[in-house]
Amino acid sequence: MYTTPWCGYCHRLKSQLDREGISYDIVDIEQQPEAAQLVEKANGGNQTVPTLVYSDGSAQTNPSLAQVKAKIAALA
Repeated sequence: MYTTPWCGYCHRLKSQLDREGISYDIVDIEQQPEAAQLVEKANGGNQTVPTLVYSDGSAQTNPSLAQVKAKIAALA
């Protein structure tokens, strides 16, 4: 999950994923410029977070828990 420390949407999604037992890695785009560039590429030049990137290379921006679960199921 590409995120920033101050992002409320990120905190909400992290809490939901934690409750569901879904693991994820955190990448702070403010601390890693290359990560910010990846987020911009996935979001039409915007640094919109949370942005999730999956094992198939696809990305979701500010997804709902249901969208994340559906994507994980599709990848399984």
